[in-house]
Amino acid sequence: MYHKKTSLGLDENIEAILAYAGIWVTGLIFLFLEKKNNHVRFHAMQSLITFFSLFITSSLILVIPVLGVLISSLITFVGTVLWFLLMYKAYNGEIYKLPYIGDLAEELIFGESFKKDEK
Repeated sequence: MYHKKTSLGLDENIEAILAYAGIWVTGLIFLFLEKKNNHVRFHAMQSLITFFSLFITSSLILVIPVLGVLISSLITFVGTVLWFLLMYKAYNGEIYKLPYIGDLAEELIFGESFKKDEK
């Protein structure tokens, strides 16, 4: 399978998986470093939105006595499953969109005109 190079000189599937590898931090890094490849930029944006949202939600829920720890643990488990799934899909060159978050990431990277052209 051939993968296009990126502005950083790596194969796009490698950059896409790296955008997820460090959770939301590497998503943010690749969003700023990768200027040309929208495939990588989409994965970076989806990583940033997904994992930063889960991080904030999990942190806020921890203030709830007892139940907060249980819910936060469930969020961490779901986040870990998503992390592996998204890295697998990114490595295989897929633009796998999560419900709602994937649409938001797509709109932020490609713009509204992309969605109109798609239909």
